[in-house]
Amino acid sequence: MGLQIYNTNTKGDDSIKILITGSTGFIGNYVIKELLKQKKYDILATSIEPVGTLNHFEWIDQVKYIKCDLNQQIENYFTYFDKPDLLIHLAWEGLPNYSELYHFERNLFTNYFFIKNMVLNGLKDFSIIGTCLEYGLKEGCLSETMQTNPVTPYGLAKDTLRKFIEELNLKFDFKFRWIRLFYMYGKGQNPNSLLSQLDRALDRNETIFNMSGGEQLRDYLPVENVAQYIVKISLQNKYNGIINCCSGKPISIRNFVENYLKEKKKTITLSLGYYNYPKYEPMAFWGKNSKLKLILSN
Repeated sequence: MGLQIYNTNTKGDDSIKILITGSTGFIGNYVIKELLKQKKYDILATSIEPVGTLNHFEWIDQVKYIKCDLNQQIENYFTYFDKPDLLIHLAWEGLPNYSELYHFERNLFTNYFFIKNMVLNGLKDFSIIGTCLEYGLKEGCLSETMQTNPVTPYGLAKDTLRKFIEELNLKFDFKFRWIRLFYMYGKGQNPNSLLSQLDRALDRNETIFNMSGGEQLRDYLPVENVAQYIVKISLQNKYNGIINCCSGKPISIRNFVENYLKEKKKTITLSLGYYNYPKYEPMAFWGKNSKLKLILSN
């Protein structure tokens, strides 16, 4: 495949090169903006999006963008991506369809062989995004040391990818952090997410918003905080392995929605119980974030 590069802005030969996959996604967009605030890294961004569709990203003129579909075979990804010092791997296709089989039939192997290729050709340091769905139906406060038991194809694929990389690490020397995300919200989120649907209802001046009973306890963070934490976790090597990226504070979905409405100074009647609770999530869970706190305190 042909190499498509947009802009070759660099900070100099001695700068740390950071590659962000999935750069045009919800989280990737904010991670790049967070890295640019520090003004000391060469940022390499990649996604499957063509160059001509990226003008709405405010960072496009400040990074080196390399279009790439990880499903296509490249002999040496490390060289293809200009030999980065650090990889923040956010790419993952097909979300938020958590129950589709392609997560482990295709995504699992695409992502594993991409990482292995990078490692074999010289990558020594990377972070990969995990998910709280790796835990399965466990209730309560979830720590990094807990056994995982995913019940969705997405959770199974992510959990298996982590185990594959742990096995790879037994044979090859590299450092990696598995950043396990919980729930997030913010501008640019998937249109089918809870708050995106609520915003549309408010914009249309609808009087009723249909939702579940709202008693589920979840762990939410603004996406700006998530991006900040991903960057902080990725730029340190004292704490590796699994790291929960979460608030550590449970909140019911009903209270979460009510607080959001108060902040926006909007009112709408919540039709609680309109939708059934999802079967792939327990009623109450949140993350233990003691590792994250230690990283943020440094």
